[in-house]
Formats: sequence, C-alpha cells, structure tokens
Amino acid sequence: MTQVLSPVDAVVDIVGVTMEFPGVMALDCVDFRMYPGEVHSLMGENGAGKSTLIKVLTGVYSATAGDMHLAGSKVSFSTPAQAQDAGISTVYQEVNLLPNLSVAENIMLGREPRRFGSLDWRAMRRRAAELLEGLNLDIDPGSLLGSHSIAIQQLVAIARAVDVNATVLILDEPTSSLDTDEVAELFRVIRTLKEQGCAILFVSHFLDQVYEIADRLTILRNGRLVGEYRTEEILKIDLVQKMIGKEMASFSELEQRHRESEEEIAGTGIPFLEAKGLGRRGAIRPVDFSIDEGEVVGLAGLLGSGRTEIARLLGGIDRADSGTSEVNGKAVKLTSPRKALSKRIAFASEDRRGEGIVGDLSVRDNIALALQIERGWYRPIAPKRVTELAQHYIDALNIRPADPHALVRNLSGGNQQKVLLARWLAVAPRLLILDEPTRGIDIGAKAEIQKLVFNLAENGMSVLYISAELEEVLRLSHRVGVMRDRHMVSMVENDSLSVEDLLALIAEGSEDEDEKDVVA
Repeated sequence: MTQVLSPVDAVVDIVGVTMEFPGVMALDCVDFRMYPGEVHSLMGENGAGKSTLIKVLTGVYSATAGDMHLAGSKVSFSTPAQAQDAGISTVYQEVNLLPNLSVAENIMLGREPRRFGSLDWRAMRRRAAELLEGLNLDIDPGSLLGSHSIAIQQLVAIARAVDVNATVLILDEPTSSLDTDEVAELFRVIRTLKEQGCAILFVSHFLDQVYEIADRLTILRNGRLVGEYRTEEILKIDLVQKMIGKEMASFSELEQRHRESEEEIAGTGIPFLEAKGLGRRGAIRPVDFSIDEGEVVGLAGLLGSGRTEIARLLGGIDRADSGTSEVNGKAVKLTSPRKALSKRIAFASEDRRGEGIVGDLSVRDNIALALQIERGWYRPIAPKRVTELAQHYIDALNIRPADPHALVRNLSGGNQQKVLLARWLAVAPRLLILDEPTRGIDIGAKAEIQKLVFNLAENGMSVLYISAELEEVLRLSHRVGVMRDRHMVSMVENDSLSVEDLLALIAEGSEDEDEKDVVA
C-alpha cells in the first residue's frame, strides 16, 4: 500500500519556485518536498534544473518567485551560511575540505572548542571521535585528511555536516569517483543517518544506485517538474522516458535520406580502430569496442553513463589503465591528443567553450589551430594558406557571419560548433569523435551538422557520435553502443531500432551483462 505523505509532514516544502536569469527560465514553477528519515533522489538530464534547485535550497540563489518552508516555517535564504545555520548541509562531488589539516580539524573547522583562549585539541579530537563512532566509521581523528581516499574524505565531510545538526543533507554526485566497496560504505552511512531521522537528497546519474538507496524521487526536465514518485512505483524505463522526453523537431528529410542510403554508407567491415578491455579505474569499466571505415557508431545513455569517458580514452585526452588498442591492425597507445591525432583520430569535446573554441581568436585562427599544432610552431602555415583554408570551411559548413576575421566569441552556439568541426576536418582525420555536437544549438544548425556526418561517412570517414537525444543517435548511426553506469551494456545493429528499444536497454541492460555482473 502506498504511503501517503502530506506537505505538513515535510521537512522541506518548496512551492512554485521559479528562477529566471536574463533570457533563461532555469526553473519554472517547481514544487519539491523532502521528508525526515527518507532518501530523496533528484533526477534529470543536463540542463533540467537540478543544480539550480539545489542552489535555491541552499541559499546560493534567491528564487525569482515561490515559497519555501523548512519544518513548517517559511524561510528565505540569501547565503549558504544562512541555510547551514537552519540545518541544511551539502557535501559536493569535489570535497571542499582542507587536505593539509587533520580529520578532527576538518570536522570541527570554524567551531573549534577552546579552553583559556586557546584551541582545546583534546576536546576537538574527542568530539570528532564521537561523531565518527556514531556513524560506525573507523577513522583516526588525528590523521591527515589528505592521506585518505576521496571516499573517506566524503565520509568526513558527512560527519562534519552531522556536527552542525543538519536535518537536511544534500549529497551531490557523491559516488562519481568511488569504487563498488566505497559506494557500499557510503550507502551504509546514508542508511544510518536515515534511521536517525535525517532527510537526505541524493543526486546521481547512476540509475542502479538510485534504485538501491532512494525511497522517493523527483524528476525535472527543462526546468519544469515532471513528477514525484515512490521509487518502487516507477519502472526504470519509465523514469528514463520521463527524464529524456521526446524531441520536438522533425528531421523527416534526414531520416528519409538515412533509409534510402543505408546500404551505401554502411561500414566496409574493415575495422579502423579496435579496442579490447579498454578502461580507466573510476571512470569507465573495461570495454570492447570497434569502428569500421565509413561507419557511424553512436553512443546512447544517460548523462554520467560513461559516454564521454570512452570518447576521452579513444581521443587520448585521458589515459587508459587497462586494455589494448589497434589502429589499422597495429597496436597503439593513445596516451595524448597529439598521439591520437598522429593516428588520424580527432576529438571534439562536448565542452565547446572550455575545451574547444578559443573565444578571443578569430574564426580563421581557430580553424587552423589543430593543423598548426600538428605541424609544430616552428613550421608556421603561410597566412595566405590559412585564410584560404578558413574560407573553404566557412563556405562548406555555412558558417555565419562569413568573415574569417570575426571573433569566435561573437558567433552563435551553432556557428561556434561549426568552427570547431572545421578545425578537426582541416587535419583530415580518419576517425572523428563528436561528443554532443548539437547540444545547445538551434534546429537549423543541428540539421546541417547531422547532414555533415552523413557526408563524412559516405566519403569513408569513421565517426563516433555521442548525443543525449536518442532520436538523433538512431537517425545517424549504423550501430549503437548502449551505456549505463560507466559500462557498455550492449552494442546493437541499428536495424529498425526504436527509441523504446534504446530506452529499454538503457534502463535494464542485457541478459548477458546481468550474467557478467553475477559472476563478478
């Protein structure tokens, strides 16, 4: 029988919260509740509004509209300190403690006991020991925090939150860097706090972990509330569907072209790249992967599922600590972007602004950047050649404005993405890795980039295509690798696959994988 809880029982009750920034509605009339002694998970894809809601709850942002009640009393926080004083504590993915201090000093930081005007070190360690013992944690209070693993540091951060009498504890992606045993220990501590009556907000992209630890979940999409559910009452496939939603725009012309030319642009069957057991501890479990010449392989999965991690290993951004890779049948070690580029592998990051374009440089200079790096700075490309190269790609990709001297920071998101693609096309790659190439760009630019992928494959280029939009993955790919919880659960031929097929695989994986997990 479903437990019925009313807002009166809630320790946190947010009603109609709206958060508007210039030109952006980050939250649109969202309701949110948390109850004592319950683990609540906040679910949604990138840009859904999760971080904004947490920042409103913790006093980082003051909401544009809406009301918030804490333990029945109306509250309004203008600083995180006010929220913490009211009993709301946050432990972030990146532990914000001081590794050069002891465990006890970090737990009591800012609240150190004093005696005769000096720090009472004995009382500090005793209080820290009591807190750790209350959570059944065997950690030496006098040990240096930096000597412990990230998992232990997070547990120390939780102990600190408990000491400030937190009635609401927010854990933001706490398991992203933890292994299986460390996650189990964290969950044990969460359950202890739950039994003590603490309301815990658990934010994670790992579905299996959410279903293991959460009692209730709230789903956001595009800044709006989709719904609140008891975890056992919503199937994983329904959860994924509600998080992702449906693509609004129709690409019927592109889909028709894919159907008509599917046989012509299919891969040659000759692997350009093949990886076996490729993995990186804490980032991606070992995976077998191959991509043929002229083939588009898509990666589908929720944010945090391991899509980007695979791309970064293949692009040489991150180093694998297990497995082997071959390019054209010859063993290679993709230890750096330059090494990958020497094997004709180019990686276009999803972080267009942070790891892609250089905003203060012109379109011309951005396009020539990778080619110049490949040649070396002691062999500069002739200015005339750079201008010709830039103009070629401006015309080919319809970059607007069509001015090679325009600063990239002044271009729209779609045109910035085209400049980034032009940079990598200029080095004539054999494998182009595109991580979320159409995120945040308008519908016209999205269609142009997708058509470009078709053209590249038709001309023999291999493409690894990553997108959170499942329709987009199906529209472009010959095969689809399905990711979940840093694990490739399936690689399937795109033979009349539907979005529902992919959703089922994302939510449940494959029978073979379930057997592997049991064996492991």
